[in-house]
Amino acid sequence: MKTIVRLALVDPNDATRGALKSLMLGIDTVWLEAESSRYDFFLDVVMQTRPDIALIALDSDAAKAMALVAKISQELPECHVLVISSSTEGSLILQAMRNGAKEFLSLPLKLEDVLSALERIRQTNSSRAGEGQVRSCQVITVAGASGGVGCTSLAVNLGCILARSEQNSVVVIDLDFALGDSDVWLDIIPDYTIQDVAENITRLDYSLLKRSLTRHDCGVFLLPRPVQLDDNLKITAEQLRRVVALLKSTFTHLVIDVSKSFGALDMAALDVSDIVLLVTQLDLPCLRNVVRLMQYFDNTDGLAKKIRIVVNRIGLEDTQISLNKALETIGREISYQVPNDFATMVEARNNGVPLVMQAPKAKLTRAIEQMAQQFGQPEAGAKPEVDDKKARKGLFSFLGSGAK
Repeated sequence: MKTIVRLALVDPNDATRGALKSLMLGIDTVWLEAESSRYDFFLDVVMQTRPDIALIALDSDAAKAMALVAKISQELPECHVLVISSSTEGSLILQAMRNGAKEFLSLPLKLEDVLSALERIRQTNSSRAGEGQVRSCQVITVAGASGGVGCTSLAVNLGCILARSEQNSVVVIDLDFALGDSDVWLDIIPDYTIQDVAENITRLDYSLLKRSLTRHDCGVFLLPRPVQLDDNLKITAEQLRRVVALLKSTFTHLVIDVSKSFGALDMAALDVSDIVLLVTQLDLPCLRNVVRLMQYFDNTDGLAKKIRIVVNRIGLEDTQISLNKALETIGREISYQVPNDFATMVEARNNGVPLVMQAPKAKLTRAIEQMAQQFGQPEAGAKPEVDDKKARKGLFSFLGSGAK
């Protein structure tokens, strides 16, 4: 997936501004963050949105535009200023570059010229990665080894806990189109869903996507599943990739709750993820499914190494299979353990209040907080510390010695 750049543009001329906007929206690596028709207001727009690129049209008032180039370059040096003009006069180009412009493009714009400029900017951003100049985003997908193992509760509460930090901006995406209930967890009645976003994918920009998200009081944003249960509601894997790419350019964390079908859309989510939390319980059907799923994931390049096993509802019953037996069964380390606290979890869900607000001191909440600490900084691909022990025995090898 190519890097997404966030762009804001200013052009007082309605006709050329409209053409610029259409051109930028047609480039899948560009997120149009903001547009302005006034030079006077554009510095404030840029300082508030902090885009990667400020696109400034010079022709309406070259003096004002040049002053704006200099101000942005001075006050926000990490923003690349790109200027455009119908004039190719050498003195104008020289002045723009002296004022801080990184690129000068001539009108009418050619798509190949724009793409070349974007590629040069992308390469510059990549070279700064070691200096911490480039925004990054972690995509965390939560998948279940069976229905009812607590994927949505984990996804929503993990997202809410991550959103508490002022350094984080978090979106929870509900991909369980049939029975997803993340909106219930957050007591949200959404005006828009992921279906609305997908249907407008060709003209999707920052403002439209932001309106499609619903913000909870804890700070997390939700992109919910479609309201209606309808076979005609279709979202393609490519549309999902586009939505994820756009969200990654502004948010530090995406938490995706997938369905249990592991269909094309779910697999696309796993593919674009940095980490996949595979949730299971200590019972035979779940552990068997973990083995089956891992065999399936092993056949997909790069997927198996993303998997982190999460054992949910530890202590649910005395008849649960022990952790040691589970390790023997699945042949992989268990990364996280979440204790069973049915009363607290149900109360939070029924009240539509996340655990971090409903029961901040509960052991259940603290366990998810400890998990969230591994994902606190948006460093893609970071691996949490886990137990190193592995055992590879047969799936049913523990049955002869009892369930405990």
